[in-house]
Amino acid sequence: MTMDQRTERASDATVAPAAKPTTSLLARLRRRFHLSPVNRRRWERFKAHKIGYRSFIIFTALFVGSLFAEFIANDRPLIASYKGEILFPVLVDYPEEKFGGFLAVTDYRTPDIANEINANGWMLWPPIRYSYSTINKDYPGRIGDNGVCLGYPAPPPWATKLKLCDAPADQVPRYEEFGNTNWLGLDDQGRDVLARVIYGFRISVLFGLILTVVSSAVGILAGAVQGYFGGRVDLIFQRLLEIWNSIPELFVLLIISSLFIPGFWTLLGILMIFSWTSLVGLVRAEFLRGRNLEYVRAARALGLSDWQIMFKHLLPNAAVATLTFLPFKLSGGIAALTALDFLGLGMPPGSPSLGELLLQGKKHLEAPWLGISGFIAVSIILSLAIFMGEAVRDALDPRKTFRGKS
Repeated sequence: MTMDQRTERASDATVAPAAKPTTSLLARLRRRFHLSPVNRRRWERFKAHKIGYRSFIIFTALFVGSLFAEFIANDRPLIASYKGEILFPVLVDYPEEKFGGFLAVTDYRTPDIANEINANGWMLWPPIRYSYSTINKDYPGRIGDNGVCLGYPAPPPWATKLKLCDAPADQVPRYEEFGNTNWLGLDDQGRDVLARVIYGFRISVLFGLILTVVSSAVGILAGAVQGYFGGRVDLIFQRLLEIWNSIPELFVLLIISSLFIPGFWTLLGILMIFSWTSLVGLVRAEFLRGRNLEYVRAARALGLSDWQIMFKHLLPNAAVATLTFLPFKLSGGIAALTALDFLGLGMPPGSPSLGELLLQGKKHLEAPWLGISGFIAVSIILSLAIFMGEAVRDALDPRKTFRGKS
């Protein structure tokens, strides 16, 4: 064997072990994200529920899209070029003096600013040129049956045959421009209904998701402690829950709304105080049933602590029954926020809210597009959540899961 062959063999021996950590890392990642046979069977059962699976896809697409609502419906351009400089008004607040004005915040919809930017560059607008609070000042009104020029609320252009009122020559072309079209009409303050539906959808779903996750975590923890330890701990918790559930939630909301300005986090905190109790009984029953099983006794014999037994062994078995209720809790949280907004106890005035849109529809029966838009939006959200809940229930049903795909 020559010296070169020895050197080459020695270099191969030093390089070969370096590949093992990479292989083991990939194997660990695959094991971590690899579904077990039972969970894979559950996922197949979930996909087999066609309505629920499609509802999950539609709901996810709508929610992810609403997270980027500022890029879909906004009264600011996404990108603008002014005198050779690229600007991002959707992300940065540029003062109006940058474009020859004097205000602290730029209104890009005003004719003077728009003409100035277009004369020295260009603007790329989102598909809907309105935010949830933007008032359409270019709307000239429509002539009613009695010859009087009507104001707000205004119907969608495609849903009315009434003629536009007389307006300056440059106002009507701006109103009829494609990006300025109010596809679902204007509300009683001249704000675009479609933009408010998009932003209201995001707030409703975020509210329901946060409420579901936090209240379920607290309820699962309380039920686990109550069911696992039992005895005096269970008795004391049961009496406290009976007292807590006897508190009228609506009266508490009325008292707090009279003391503080209701808002997103205020309402979320109030509903969390009361909604966590809904899962306690279910988790308590699962822990009471499982704490005396053989595998729990074996875990105690091996020296595992109570908390390890609760969260590593008992909780995964109780989670099957618990997860079934989460989509229904999501729909309950969304419905609660909508109802509070409809009663005037919800979000602050001016906030995009589906319940407030329903309230406007109740006040303005002559404007059916308000109530119909809010009703359809709420119905879609709740229907998708219910269908997802049914699919999750079927997927986690042990009789169907361990029977296979039959």
